[in-house]
Order: sequence, then structure tokens, then C-alpha cells
Amino acid sequence: MSVSPTAAKSLSVSIRGLAQSYGALQVLKELDLDIPDGEFLVLLGPSGCGKSTLLNCIAGLLEPTNGQVFIKGKNVTWEEPAKRGIGMVFQSYALYPQMTVERNMSFGLRVSGMNKAEIEQRVKRASEILQLEPLLQRKPMQLSGGQRQRVAIGRALVRDVDVFLFDEPLSNLDAKLRAELRVEIKRLHQRLGNTMIYVTHDQIEAMTLADRIAVMKGGTIQQLADPMTIYSKPINRYVAGFIGSPSMNFIKGTLGGTIKAPTVEVSGQKLDVSDYAFAGVAPIGSAIEFGARPEHINILRGKDAKAKGVFDAVVELVEPMGSDTLVWLELGHQKISVRVESSHIIKPGEHVGVQFRVKQASLFDAQSGERL
Repeated sequence: MSVSPTAAKSLSVSIRGLAQSYGALQVLKELDLDIPDGEFLVLLGPSGCGKSTLLNCIAGLLEPTNGQVFIKGKNVTWEEPAKRGIGMVFQSYALYPQMTVERNMSFGLRVSGMNKAEIEQRVKRASEILQLEPLLQRKPMQLSGGQRQRVAIGRALVRDVDVFLFDEPLSNLDAKLRAELRVEIKRLHQRLGNTMIYVTHDQIEAMTLADRIAVMKGGTIQQLADPMTIYSKPINRYVAGFIGSPSMNFIKGTLGGTIKAPTVEVSGQKLDVSDYAFAGVAPIGSAIEFGARPEHINILRGKDAKAKGVFDAVVELVEPMGSDTLVWLELGHQKISVRVESSHIIKPGEHVGVQFRVKQASLFDAQSGERL
């Protein structure tokens, strides 16, 4: 199999029928994936979903059982990692403790035989971009975790490659450092414009960094789209539940009414969902799950709580979050979470009305989990 000349000009990385097995265990299942030049793609999923295995196949650290890997139109499936035109940043910093920052960053270039002037120029450029100039003569033990990870990124950056691969680079850092380095990595991508493929299990990292997110499960890509599409129109229940903190609320019910005027029946009440954009013909009479994110639900009181289409609920728990408040409710026999402004004073045990924003909701088939 080959990549056409037209595709080669616009695609940075192409995966064709990639599979990886260890005996009977199939980690990757016939994956196809195209990554355009300059894209920041995030591979997102839980441990064991195959995201790091896919990255290692692209890097050449693993030889796939089947399929091919193309970088800049060239078949690199059996090429050594050093010949693939990639730079890789690992979860562990993998720095040489006896070497200074400058020596760590330049080590690969020196081994390759590059002339001293070119090495100095590349290290200077990378250290300026990553704000490492004051640290060049320090050793890793004299650096913070965030500084060490910047050095690891700098070591990849000096190689001046087309594709950068990140394997959960922030997972060893505390929350504050993670947030700071997320911003730095995003700035780095905007400045360089190189293709970046980033592996993480953290959906916040995925949403903030990615041009597109590939949500993975069991060695397959469940959905590949931009962050807002993934968030607002998840293709199935798995994707919907994986993205968002707290997770989307899933309320069991039945799709009733008619094709022109469908309703969702929940806890003996009916909700008009005629404003919902069904992907096909509404399967009237089938069991469904009504999905609503916490910020797409309104809490009503007084006369408003008795209006048509408003559900009765009881406040179970209130979690002040600073900028907003998370309210946990019991709706019938089901628990849901609602995000409200922090100025709203709500107390446990209070009876309130719940109004769903149907246009922003998601409906899933109860058996297949697919979006309706």
C-alpha cells in the first residue's frame, strides 16, 4: 500500500490497517488514521486502550503485527526510530544525571556527528523557546519537575524534526505544574507549527491542547473530531462518559410520542424532545439513555419549578467549587449533577425543579450505546 502524491503533500502521518497483538491479546485492531501537517492530535483513553502502543508503533519502538506507517509520505514501518524524522518526549524525563542541561539537550546531536556550531545554534534556539537559558549549566538534580520536563522537550526540539510525539509527559507533575506546562506546550505548537501527537488519559489536557482528539477504547478509535464536537456531540455513550468532569448525566427512559413529536418518558413524566437533532428516524418505543451535561441543566424554584416539562428533584449534596457550585440531585431513583453559579444558595434536602436544555442534550440507544 502507498500514499498518493497529493495525500503526501498534506499529510504528516498516515496509519493504514495498523494492528498489534501479543499472542491472543489484540492491543490495536486494524487502525486507519490520517494526521495533516501541523496538527496537534491527542490520543485519549484509559490505561490499556492502546494509545501508547499506537504512539510507539509510529515512533518505531514497536514493530506492528500488521499494517503500515507513513511519515511525510514515506513508508517508515520498518525504519529505525532515528531515521523517521521524529522527536519523542516520554513520561519519565530520561535525563542523564551526570550531564548539564546543555549536554543533555545536545547529546543526540553530538552522537550523530553534527558540527559544534550547528549544535550550539540549535540548543540556543530551543533554550530560548523553552526559557531554559539560565539553567543550561545546571544538572537535573538541581531542577524542579517542570524544569526537567522542559529539558526533555528541549532535547526533542533540537533535533528539528517534522513530528513530535508526547507520551503522557505531564503525568508525573503536580496539578499546578501540569497547568503551566500545558500552556507552554500549546504555545510551543503555535510557534513551531510542527505536527504533534500527544498521548494522555487526562481529558482536560486533551480538550485544552488538541486540534482533534482520537478517543480510544479496546484498540480502536471510537471518535475522531475536534474537542467541541467530541464534547457536544459524542458519537456514543462511552465517549460521552469519558469526556467531561463531572461526567455527563445519563438518565434511563423510553422514547415515546410520535416521530414528529417525540418525548422521553422518565420517572412517570414526559419531556418534549422535538428540538433534539436525531441522527436518523427516532426509534419510538425503544429504551434510551438521555444524556445531559451538568451545565446544560437548570435548577428552578417557586412557580418556575411547577412549569410544564420541569421535573421534581431533591437536593442531596452541594459542592462549592469556587467559581461555580456542583449540586447533586435525586431525580426519581436516579442521581444527577448540575452546575450552577456560586451565587446560588442551595441547601441539601431542598425540593427544586429541573429543566433540561434539550438542544444541548444527547440521546443514546440503551443497548448499543450509539448516539440517536
